[in-house]
Amino acid sequence: MEIDLSVNIGKLKLCNPIVLASGTVGYGEEVANFLDLSKIGAIITKSISLKPRRGNSPQRIVETSSGMLNAIGLANVGLDEFVKTKIPILEKLNSNVICNIAASSIEEYVECTKALNEFEIIKAFEINVSCPNVKEGGLIFGNDLTAVGKITSEIRVATNKTIIIKLSPNNSNIAEFAKVVKQEGGDAVSAINTLIGTAFDIYTKKPILKNITGGLSGPAIKPVALAKVLEISRSVDIPIIGLGGIMNWKDVVEFMIVGASAVQIGTVNFINPFAAYEIIDGLIKYCKNNSIINISQLTGTYQI
Repeated sequence: MEIDLSVNIGKLKLCNPIVLASGTVGYGEEVANFLDLSKIGAIITKSISLKPRRGNSPQRIVETSSGMLNAIGLANVGLDEFVKTKIPILEKLNSNVICNIAASSIEEYVECTKALNEFEIIKAFEINVSCPNVKEGGLIFGNDLTAVGKITSEIRVATNKTIIIKLSPNNSNIAEFAKVVKQEGGDAVSAINTLIGTAFDIYTKKPILKNITGGLSGPAIKPVALAKVLEISRSVDIPIIGLGGIMNWKDVVEFMIVGASAVQIGTVNFINPFAAYEIIDGLIKYCKNNSIINISQLTGTYQI
């Protein structure tokens, strides 16, 4: 039996539902020497901002129980350098490239999108709204419904490519944010971004991360991520890319059952760079064993 693993996210068609998450595989070149990216649904670049960012001072990564805290601070080469040195490399990878964009104002989101929209290799944009709005005193965009709606609508004007808004779990009603994204022309949402966490040295009594807090990822957050994906899927008819603690093919199936059309794998890439291949093989076997011809049939099949 031939298994069709392809899924659609807006105008974007993926050969399978596995996407390499932003910040875990650099700009693609870092993993291209040992992974054939054409066999993976898509790759999401490290966040790109209008100007280069040095990010936070070290220590900015710490391993925790069943997870990882990171406080990288969106360090990246900036728009101009990305266009000059990274786009030519991405064009050789034969992969669906989704560009993650970070900004400190709505105008910056739009400017980055417009500048990158002309490159054919970039098939979609993932908008990281977990950034501080410097014009509003540092408030996080992703915790403001009006701001998320405004960002979505402004970017919709700037591009006809697929727009994915990456939602923060650090608010009380994630479904309301997904509704606003759909209303303002967004094609999909990514859920969830990292949870806020910290870790302390019991001997010095000081935080291990220089930034004090960071984003928690890995298996520890999977139950939270699943609940958020389910909440969205029960309230809003919009494609969801699920992420948060996915380590194997069973996790992928679980995310799809609760409503995800595709998934992102992140922390697992640091543990096993070949995890994507292993997950794809596992999904094929699962589909064959359960007489599933097209994996998209799994999405939203939960029973409550």
